[in-house]
Amino acid sequence: MLTAEKLDSKTTDHLKIGFDAKRAFFNRSGLGNYSRNLISALSVNYKENEYFLFTPGLKSKVKWSPGENCIIIPPGRKVFKFLGSLWRSKYITEDIVKSGVSIFHGLSHELPVGIEKTGVKSIVTIHDVIFLKYPGFYNKIDIEIYKKKLFHACRVADKIVAISEQTRKDLSELPGINPEKISVIYQGYNTSFLTRLDDDIKKKIRIRFDLPDRFLLYVGTIEERKNLLGLIKALHITGIKIPLVAIGRKVEPYFARIDSYIKAHNITNVRFIDTIENHDLVGFYQMAECFVYPSFYEGFGIPIIEALASKVPVITSKGGCFAEAGGPGTIYIDPADPYALGSEISKVLSDKELRSWMISQGKEFIKRFSNENIAFNYMKLYKSWPTT
Repeated sequence: MLTAEKLDSKTTDHLKIGFDAKRAFFNRSGLGNYSRNLISALSVNYKENEYFLFTPGLKSKVKWSPGENCIIIPPGRKVFKFLGSLWRSKYITEDIVKSGVSIFHGLSHELPVGIEKTGVKSIVTIHDVIFLKYPGFYNKIDIEIYKKKLFHACRVADKIVAISEQTRKDLSELPGINPEKISVIYQGYNTSFLTRLDDDIKKKIRIRFDLPDRFLLYVGTIEERKNLLGLIKALHITGIKIPLVAIGRKVEPYFARIDSYIKAHNITNVRFIDTIENHDLVGFYQMAECFVYPSFYEGFGIPIIEALASKVPVITSKGGCFAEAGGPGTIYIDPADPYALGSEISKVLSDKELRSWMISQGKEFIKRFSNENIAFNYMKLYKSWPTT
């Protein structure tokens, strides 16, 4: 990996692409995974380019090693090492210009103020507009902040990436956003989920986390939109006894509602795990009987892709982006109907032929989300205008 001090020795007969990489270094899941996967895919598949990773701090909270063609760029002025948010929102443009990049890519809904005046082409990735579709899940101050960042980024960006057709559709319906600037490029996923763990490794994971022999799996933040309570209700009212393992950060007061329901109905087969490392998560997926993701709304749904890559049957919600992520071998249900959800879970648990068919369909479908395809689509976008 290169440092900023080595820039002068590099040639310029290739693309120099900058990224707002804060989340790649500081977010363990979600937008962090998207950022790391994309940068890594580009770094590996297009080694001739340089990738400039702009980050407000050098002490990463995530174990991640960018490629040798990646250059980490912290704030150029010392004062912004203590004012990281202000740097990212505005004064980062000084360092963008100084770096000599021809393209700057905001990976998570925002671009700095003044980017359009730098002469640097800009791209912003929009993952979802959940805060507009379901404002009840957010406080009013956050909604106003998100709106301001979204509309500013979409207005000044030369190009917009939507991570699904659903997100493209949602954006196109918003006032002041030019649909002609929007391209759809799906998210990739960490290829570690394709690696089959041997039985000894899985046994160690099972013992360390005290996992049952058979279990259902849920992965995602435990918040109202993702509907874990609906899944727990489905298991209870349809009499499914197989344990459920739910991995994700708990959000209050929603988790309190889940806890109250569990205690009121004496439910003992639900296990909560806040966070785990990716190498352990691979084992969880591979040991699960079925992955269940009954969310009401997503921008895409990376856990669905991770489950398919892990050769696990998937049940998720009808409509929205879910079919884009799940493909033809996934079962789709009404997330508001716990009886239907419980019925489909029972089918998957009892029908070996159905499970095998779902797994084989998923294995074929996820080829479209390979790192090679994702990197190709982004590079095609980066090269869709002349650069200097």
